[in-house]
Amino acid sequence: MTMTAKTIITNDQAKDASIETLFDMLDMGPDAAKAVAEDRYQGLSSEEASRRLELYGENALEEKKHNVWAKIASGFWGPIPWMIEVAAILSLVIGHYPDFIFITFLLIFNAGIDYWNDHKATNALDALKNQLALMCRVLRDGSWREIEARRLVPGDLVRLRLGDIIPADVKLVEGKYLSVDQAALTGESLPVSKGQSDTAFSGSVVKQGEMDGLVTSTGVNTFFGRTAKLVASAGNISHFQKTVMKIGNFLIVMAIGLSIVLTSVQLVRGDSFLDLLQFILVLVIASIPVALPAVFSVTMALGTLALSKEKAIVSTLQSVEELAGVDVLCSDKTGTLTKNQLTLSDPVLFEAADNHECYLAAALASKAEDKDSIDLAVIEALGDPSEMAQYHQEEFVPFDPITKRTEATVLWPGGQKVRYTKGAPQVILEMSDLDAAGKKRGSEVVDQMASKGYRSLGVAESTDDGHSWRFLGILPMFDPPRDDSAETIQQAKAYGLDVKMVTGDNVAIGAEISGRLGLGTHLLPADEVFDSKTDPEHLDGDLAARIEKADGFAQVFPEHKYAIVKSLQERGHYVAMTGDGVNDAPALKQADVGIAVQGATDAARAAADLILTAPGLSAVVHAIEMSREIFQRMVAYAVYRIAMTFDIMLFVVLATLFFDFRPLSAIMIVVLALLDDIPVMTIAYDRMTISQNPSKFRVKEMIAMAGILGVLSVVETFGLLALGMGIMDNAGWQTWLQSYLGVKMDLTHIQSMMFLQLVAGGHFLLFVTRSRNSLYSRPFPAWQLFWAIVGTQALSVMMCGFGWLVPKLPWALIAVVYIYNAMWMFLLDFVKVGAIEWYEGRPKMRHHKRYVDLTTQSLQAHPTTR
Repeated sequence: MTMTAKTIITNDQAKDASIETLFDMLDMGPDAAKAVAEDRYQGLSSEEASRRLELYGENALEEKKHNVWAKIASGFWGPIPWMIEVAAILSLVIGHYPDFIFITFLLIFNAGIDYWNDHKATNALDALKNQLALMCRVLRDGSWREIEARRLVPGDLVRLRLGDIIPADVKLVEGKYLSVDQAALTGESLPVSKGQSDTAFSGSVVKQGEMDGLVTSTGVNTFFGRTAKLVASAGNISHFQKTVMKIGNFLIVMAIGLSIVLTSVQLVRGDSFLDLLQFILVLVIASIPVALPAVFSVTMALGTLALSKEKAIVSTLQSVEELAGVDVLCSDKTGTLTKNQLTLSDPVLFEAADNHECYLAAALASKAEDKDSIDLAVIEALGDPSEMAQYHQEEFVPFDPITKRTEATVLWPGGQKVRYTKGAPQVILEMSDLDAAGKKRGSEVVDQMASKGYRSLGVAESTDDGHSWRFLGILPMFDPPRDDSAETIQQAKAYGLDVKMVTGDNVAIGAEISGRLGLGTHLLPADEVFDSKTDPEHLDGDLAARIEKADGFAQVFPEHKYAIVKSLQERGHYVAMTGDGVNDAPALKQADVGIAVQGATDAARAAADLILTAPGLSAVVHAIEMSREIFQRMVAYAVYRIAMTFDIMLFVVLATLFFDFRPLSAIMIVVLALLDDIPVMTIAYDRMTISQNPSKFRVKEMIAMAGILGVLSVVETFGLLALGMGIMDNAGWQTWLQSYLGVKMDLTHIQSMMFLQLVAGGHFLLFVTRSRNSLYSRPFPAWQLFWAIVGTQALSVMMCGFGWLVPKLPWALIAVVYIYNAMWMFLLDFVKVGAIEWYEGRPKMRHHKRYVDLTTQSLQAHPTTR
């Protein structure tokens, strides 16, 4: 039995092929299967096992070594990092060392976040490895021995017992039965009974029985290995990263373009190159928002603290933004939508006198010590387990997948012996003494229960050592929905989410629970939808459309979940996926937001973006509310910062070109940048409207809105400059100013006015951009943001009023600047609401009353605020 060529046996092949065929495929010799049956099989020799180990490789997951330094370096490569790096170099060249230190910190901070998120993939694979068996019993050289599971090869014969983790994919060839818990792999809520010729998966756990299995696949070729491979290949660039890159690219191009125009014109005019270079460098550093990624990250980080109080732990910052845009939620059934507690409903009685007699008979045919989920549910349904103490269980035969029932011989208090049995209703019906009409009725009851998604148990008793059986009744079993699931799902739908159930159970069970929860009953059987030829990376349009329209999916395996998520993403959806087992890890990692529910395995938690510490989906709805609030903060900051870049860059360039005058000094630009950033950091605490629909970054809309507000802000600032220059050139106005205000307007005063204008106008602009509603509608600014703005405004007023770092301005001129900015603030807000209305296709505003009406409508549409 020397293997000459590597043979890969798939799960489907192992399931369909006979034991003899598999032995032949694995080059075990023509007599191997018969030898196993006759208990004279010797197993592989050590030499042959070594050859196969070299041929197939170790029974372990592939481990690709990544260069840590290369991963770290990748965080410093790309448009946004380049932008920050240039700003750092420029600040170093002109000797602004505090700026250099601060910008460098931002660069390292952003790179660190990128590295951490990339590191998550390694964590997920490491967690998967921890689920594999370490040691196993194998037949080698004619004797059973214990070896490391990683040294198993196809063709080995392994012995599986209670408590073992199955070390590889096997075909069961000898023994009575196994009860296998494969919930972590397939999502099935109950242990699965297996007998000869059945297959068992690597990573599942033996709950009862003892059998020998022929190893058919090892390592990456196992069911478990394919799951790990999907985890390694899953993942996508977050929408947050794409958005930051787009905004960064736009601002870089704009800043560089305007700098080139300004430099070219001023050099022609005869400016000193070094003097001009220093001014341009300071302007670019102040204008380009190098803190954009960091502010976004800090805003999301503060949001994660709030989410943790709602029993949701965030493992990747970007998931906060991604969750705000989720419009499809794929929810695991068992333990998430249901209680994961097998429950018995009232029995359908046949020959039992009442419900209690049926429950008692089923409980006496159970054994609590075996910790079997069905036995425990039956005993719990009895109500008072102590009632069983008066009965002595002399003999108990656990569930056998061949006979499909349990049986117990019980001694009653009076000395009478009675046999009790429970199991597959069809089997119990057939062995009972019911007449044909009774058996027909029993079959109809079983079919009716199955159509509603119920499992069922037949119960019978015998008082004559099993010669005749009295059929007592049929017990319906199901995993009931959680008390809060239906309400939570309705809340999710109210927020614009399409909730789809994803379960490993059969269609009938899934459809029953789905219907009860208001999700619909159109569930697709995944094992029929996806065949072995289906490529999850390239699903055809018809199949993708069916997936999109389905209410949920049943009989799901890991590659199915991954394909479902991938397909929905290809259709333009932001997908959240909940899960708790190894089987969920690939889909959790591929989803825009992977959510590990309470009690999830290490592999699921490592692959997830959000980890719930409370049962059910209610924490997800709270997380969605908070993430949408956080999202609005980031949009407000992005629009504000882009508009301010327009304002500063365009204004300085236009003022220099038209008046051949630098409206700001280098020190003013630096102080302006610092004063602008102080309130911005507090936007992370601001109150925001929670949108009733998924919130997604619309970069074109953001840039368009920022462009409109930015250009109008340039008009505002340029208007004040033109007014000041006009007064300075007009003798009459100069005389009036000197007579009534005691000041003669000159270029230094104009610079101070422009400095104050940009500080005041910038902060007033933040009030405008922070909400899609009007200025005087709720929610009002948080106290942190409001007082940060008030504080920086007070500082800028004192700087101008007392002449700190800038030329002194009369208090009357300071008042004029603020009145001018207040008027423009309301005008900008009017234009903002009108632009939003126009963009969303509503009728344009025509007067102020319409503006107020819009505010009222907005409050009615978005009543929930924080």
